[in-house]
Amino acid sequence: MTTGAALFTLTGSRALITGSSQGIGFALAKGLSDAGAEIVLNGRDTTKLEDAAMRLRDAGATVHTLPFDATDHAAVADAVNGFEAATGPIDILVNNAGMQHRTELENFPADAFERLLQTNIASVFHVGQAVAKHMIGRKRGKIINIASVQTALARPGIAPYTATKGAVGNLTKGMATDWAKHGLQCNAIAPGYFDTPLNAALVADPDFSAWLEKRTPAGRWGQVEELVGACVFLSSPASSFVNGHILYVDGGITASL
Repeated sequence: MTTGAALFTLTGSRALITGSSQGIGFALAKGLSDAGAEIVLNGRDTTKLEDAAMRLRDAGATVHTLPFDATDHAAVADAVNGFEAATGPIDILVNNAGMQHRTELENFPADAFERLLQTNIASVFHVGQAVAKHMIGRKRGKIINIASVQTALARPGIAPYTATKGAVGNLTKGMATDWAKHGLQCNAIAPGYFDTPLNAALVADPDFSAWLEKRTPAGRWGQVEELVGACVFLSSPASSFVNGHILYVDGGITASL
């Protein structure tokens, strides 16, 4: 049985991270690489993707790029199946692709709502299913979905985003319920408020930052590197009996009023 620090090593594994050319996805890709994993970066912008890959390679990582639109079911299946056939197994999947749109609910555009549904929840289904079909055959695999503090809480102006992240939490439980018997561990990380490109407008708003610092027991914004430990844990042998869990990494915001 693996013990000690070896419980957290990812040497010999390969991880696909969707939406990984910047922000949380890139930080998680680097963190998994530092723990020993071979990395597969994904995004739609090939220029940004190649730049991200170069930065990881310069840091010593073994990196592949796999551009596809995570909202396109057929494109996802073709990309995943082709990569598995040509390169080898995807042992770890991090479903990170996501977007935000802030508007009061009574005026929320229907097309923006549909984009949120496709990007934040349908992509988790599409990529999760495509990768899991291969994992099931091997009787092993790790799937980590990126949920949110909004999986549990709501704030004004982002009701549809909150709905999608609630769905990510429940889809994670459904994945575990269906796929644990095949040797897969399916869990979610739910970040609180992190300084990322997705939150750039909020980070730049002094009133919001002041509110957040008072609302969060840790008293500050999270830094993306602080999500790495949770991702390494859920990707590693250390989490072999953890399934259907939503791990909040939020400075305590969901623990307090």
